[in-house]
Amino acid sequence: MRPFWSLYQSSLLFCLSICRQTVAMSLTGDVCLVTGACGFLGEKMIRLLLDEEKLAEIRLLDRYIRPDLIQSLEDCRGETKLSMFEGDIRDSDLLRRACRGATVVFHIASIIDVIGAIDYSELHGVNVKGTQLLLETCIQENVDSFVYTSSIEVAGPNPQGEPVINGNEDTVYSCRLKFPYSKTKKEAEQLCLNAHGEVLQNGSHLATCALRPMYIYGEGCRFTLGHMRDGIRNGDVLLRTSRREAKVNPVYVGNVAVAHLQAARALKDAKKRDVVGGHFYFISDNTPPISYSDFNHAVLSPLGFSIQERPILPFPVLYLISFLMEILQAILCPFLKFTPPLNRQLLVMLNTPFSFSYLKAQRDLLYTPRYEWEEARKRTTDWLASILARERERINFK
Repeated sequence: MRPFWSLYQSSLLFCLSICRQTVAMSLTGDVCLVTGACGFLGEKMIRLLLDEEKLAEIRLLDRYIRPDLIQSLEDCRGETKLSMFEGDIRDSDLLRRACRGATVVFHIASIIDVIGAIDYSELHGVNVKGTQLLLETCIQENVDSFVYTSSIEVAGPNPQGEPVINGNEDTVYSCRLKFPYSKTKKEAEQLCLNAHGEVLQNGSHLATCALRPMYIYGEGCRFTLGHMRDGIRNGDVLLRTSRREAKVNPVYVGNVAVAHLQAARALKDAKKRDVVGGHFYFISDNTPPISYSDFNHAVLSPLGFSIQERPILPFPVLYLISFLMEILQAILCPFLKFTPPLNRQLLVMLNTPFSFSYLKAQRDLLYTPRYEWEEARKRTTDWLASILARERERINFK
């Protein structure tokens, strides 16, 4: 009985230790600002905060505040105050009002552009200058914790399509970013990490960290919705844009939100603040490695969608076509706005094995995926099923 009792005591002490850590990292009573609050990840973040924490206030900042979202949040906010700040992330007066009295910022807002449809000046203005202005405002208004939503695209893949399989934060990788979106996210991430330790107006110090989620999927993902629409137009056959062997590890949006909460808790914890602060973390979960195209099929096949066996054209031919379209875009630029549906960077990204582990986030942030693959896939498929008839009617009507 003694060995069993010793094992029981050790297990109990370990559990109590974890509980103490969790309590120590609570955000109870805090005032949290969420930028991009009405977006895909932002909405999940708001709902998680309302479910998990007894916050004094949650402030929602977005270019457009959705009335339907606010109405649904009112029904579950409890005693937490909800405040809306509608406007541009580059509006310094708006940021001052939103940050005054706040203790934690989740900076999720950014422009996502994977096909080059948005001018670089706009991308840089929102993603980089907006982040810089928000950091400066946090210093002026004594906000002590800042969690930045970065992207897997700041890591690559590089133009050569060199693979990474189950990489981590220490993986050495030659990455020369060419895509404007990737460049702006990388620059903004560096601003965030460099700001760690900056002295606030009240004499304390700002703590920052950055999270690099893999490709995020789940209810509300506009990219998955776009692939479903393309499939409807193609007679319920999904287009194959990536090779089967080009496996990545997508991450469910609910798990990304959990990682953000754990990061904020860690930055509030005196023992972990300097361990986590100034660092970036890859965020993935237990979704099986799979190509982008086969992932789309995995969540849409229960709705009757099939997928092409192979891409319409071989990769080298598609690469050449993308290159020629980019040249045409450059020629037409002074006279006509032309955005190719495919470019070389996107083509390489879709066809490069590129996966990363979440073990460092698990170790430092105590992050553990809450939703396993089967549940995450079902949630995503159920959401797509709920809008499928409407999308068919809309597309067929056109």
